[in-house]
Amino acid sequence: MHSLFKSRFISIVSLFSLLSTAAILMYCAGGKELIKENNFETLQLGSFVEKDFPYISTSMDASKLGASFPKDNISARTLALKLGDSSYVCFDTDLLRWTVAWTGEFLPMYLMPQVSYKDYYNKGNKTAQIAGTPKLATGLYPGWTAGAPVFKDIRPGVGKQDIPVWGPLAAKDGHWNGVYVYRNQAVLSYQVSNSQLYEMVTAAPFAGEKGFQRNFRIQPNQENLYLTAAEVADGSDVKISDRISYVFHGNKKDSVTAVAVIGPGAKTNIVDKRYLSVEVPSAGSSREVAVLVWKGPFSKLKDFEAKAASGKPAPFPGFQKGGPAIWKGSVFTQGKLGADSEDYVIDQVTLPVPNPWKRNVRLADVAFWPDGKAAGVTFSGDVWIIEGISADLKKVKWTRFASGLHESMSIEIRHNDVYVYDRDGITRLVDLNKDGMADYYENFSNVMEQSPESREWAGSMALGPDDCFYISKGGALNAGDGPTPFAAKGFRTGSIQSGSVLKVSKDGKSVEVLATGMRGPFIGMNPQTGVLTASDQQGNFVPSTPLFLIKKGHFYGVPATRHGTGSREPDKPLTWIPHNVDRSAIAQTWITSDKMGPLNGDLIHFSFGRPGLLRVLFDTTGDGTVQGGVSFIKAAYTAPTSKGTINPKDGMLYISGFNLWGSSANGISALQRLRYTGLPSYRPNKFEVGTQGVVIRFDSPLDEKAATEARNYRVKRWNYLRTEEYGSGHYKLDGTPGQESLPVLKSYLSADKKAVFLLIPDVRVTEQMEVLYDISAADGRAMQDGFWFTPKSVEPLSLNAYGFGTVDFALLTDKAAIAKAAEHLVDVVSAEHGKAMFEKLACAGCHSTGTQVDGMYGPPLKGILGKRREFSDGTASVANEKYLKESILDPPVKRVKNYSGEMPSYVGVVSDSDIESIILYIKSL
Repeated sequence: MHSLFKSRFISIVSLFSLLSTAAILMYCAGGKELIKENNFETLQLGSFVEKDFPYISTSMDASKLGASFPKDNISARTLALKLGDSSYVCFDTDLLRWTVAWTGEFLPMYLMPQVSYKDYYNKGNKTAQIAGTPKLATGLYPGWTAGAPVFKDIRPGVGKQDIPVWGPLAAKDGHWNGVYVYRNQAVLSYQVSNSQLYEMVTAAPFAGEKGFQRNFRIQPNQENLYLTAAEVADGSDVKISDRISYVFHGNKKDSVTAVAVIGPGAKTNIVDKRYLSVEVPSAGSSREVAVLVWKGPFSKLKDFEAKAASGKPAPFPGFQKGGPAIWKGSVFTQGKLGADSEDYVIDQVTLPVPNPWKRNVRLADVAFWPDGKAAGVTFSGDVWIIEGISADLKKVKWTRFASGLHESMSIEIRHNDVYVYDRDGITRLVDLNKDGMADYYENFSNVMEQSPESREWAGSMALGPDDCFYISKGGALNAGDGPTPFAAKGFRTGSIQSGSVLKVSKDGKSVEVLATGMRGPFIGMNPQTGVLTASDQQGNFVPSTPLFLIKKGHFYGVPATRHGTGSREPDKPLTWIPHNVDRSAIAQTWITSDKMGPLNGDLIHFSFGRPGLLRVLFDTTGDGTVQGGVSFIKAAYTAPTSKGTINPKDGMLYISGFNLWGSSANGISALQRLRYTGLPSYRPNKFEVGTQGVVIRFDSPLDEKAATEARNYRVKRWNYLRTEEYGSGHYKLDGTPGQESLPVLKSYLSADKKAVFLLIPDVRVTEQMEVLYDISAADGRAMQDGFWFTPKSVEPLSLNAYGFGTVDFALLTDKAAIAKAAEHLVDVVSAEHGKAMFEKLACAGCHSTGTQVDGMYGPPLKGILGKRREFSDGTASVANEKYLKESILDPPVKRVKNYSGEMPSYVGVVSDSDIESIILYIKSL
């Protein structure tokens, strides 16, 4: 490129960059320009690690640092502190220790929020490790103790359970209080025994070397305190004095690890030629002490001694009063209202992207204050305050409030304070100086155990009417690389609380396990009644999506996450939901307002995979059995629907979610409002199932002719098989593969024309029933949809109250009538039917009908026939019709290389004619 042209080109690019920045600043200044839409595909993002924020939260595997370092060294919860001068420290908030200190490069972006930060569908996470050169480390024991140094893990549960212990020290031994953020500096706050400590770490360069200075403010302490500053695994000799002690490495003794105290009132020691320790005597007053630690060549030891002799404790800033805001200004967006064409429509609350900080905003959850102001948390660990949510959404204000959280997916407002649940526990965010930014990240509760396993999500949190938090934790799924042993097919051991639902006490000091045996639970809480629900993720040991009513002490089916619930049989779900209706379930919420029309008072279930919302109905039988069913709430969902909450000001449901794990949604993230327009609703609002058939009641009156035509209904039933395999096929009641089609002998319409009774023979207890209907409402509206439910108890129905008229129950035993009604239940074979089945089974969520690979769990299908397929076991074959059929019915047998084995079996789900039709459709692509 000619130099003159090149310089002009650069100037033009710079001009556009300046204009873009100016436009964004106009948003921040509240100018007329507003962000009106989000385009994640063209979004220019900065680094996941922000220059001006002092840390990120991360797990850390420091077990393979080298011969000089302890091997038993993995932390689930650390703050990775950026000290400047290419120096870093991971502080373990569970054990109050330094997991590792290092120099050079910071961290490779290995964790799930990091690998997917710019590459939105990247699920190739790994266990976190350092990128630079390790200098110091300690093992799995407390960083501080009172009375005497301790070099073993003393956490509750050690020696009492058969899997590794994860979680904090007992409160009597130590407690993580939280971290203050002051400008680009982090001040750590914790207690050791009854003593309060503040720690601020600074880089300590000298003579070309990089030391680490730990600056402490120690409140009065009644006992001597002991800090373990480092552990040297290959120590060969030591030198000990009160002020400076060091360990020689190996036989050559050419390198040392040294510790020195700066200031009066503390002395150094080395135990067993291995542990570098500092003793802080008891005192009746507060004091500030510094500890200097370093690893380097013996030739630099004199320089280290000189550095220690001339050093002073770094002065603490006024961190307890709050510091200046890191993120100046706000971003303003304009939303988009859905057309009032249906009873429920989706409005878009435009996200604050792009923004001046080039920050990704993958909104995971939102919570509201009574006045309609909201707080939203992102998967990347940021919290935004959202103001100005109005009916027209014309000007919504977004302000950054907090950052540095650890894979955060849940947020709540409690007593006007913001609480976030992430892998580090539940954090209360405190704005000390009321400048609109959190200054103190207070540990409200970290008593729940948390392993570093990538799929042991901090899944969901709900606030109960008892003012307690309820949380769910993912099972430690085996998703490739992981630090804990295998537990069962598809699972690693993780923590003793993986795959569980827990209750956190009001003060955050204790946790109670309510339910175990789940793969990936997400919960919902009725804030008025305290009814607690949970979904689970279809996969190994979970045959399809279940929705549970949670009962204390109960087990929900996954052996790998049973955790001591004994031999109790798994609880039956409120209802099963078929794979094609919801292949990936997330949270639930209750419509507690009076502004949502027919949905007022209902339970809403969120489908990530579909995506969309499902209305949950309850049927309580005469013997007290509570059974449920679901129907889909159709709307123009633009992104995955994961969680939602009612805005107390406008009474509407606000929905958050982001893409990553294979949703059928095209959008990356969105904040959507489900708004009731007042137009008629046509979905089921009540059901009953009994020995004579099924009653379904609808929101609107039905057309009598259509509603009473039995051929307009198709009813099927099947069971699932819970095994170690991923998902389940469908099985008839006799255990053979397949679904049973049940004839509708006659259909009756109620007196008010809103309910139908389907006269069905041989209704029995089964795990899944499906009623598909193709009818119309009294106003002429076509109604083609379905209802899915689980009859756990089947008793005679009492139909008098409905006014169905005279019902011919004799048909239930009339063999000729039953045979005649079954005549029209005939399958067809065609590419059109194959396409319909492809869509019904949600195959497009994992397989592209073109050539798309990104974001897909399975290989693309266009032109697949005749192509060579290489499998994960090293074998290969050419794709033909036999291969396609086998892959549909038994996916694990021939898993394509570089793809995960997360496709369920469709044995019994699809008939032979369905398979033929699907293959015809694939051929047509």
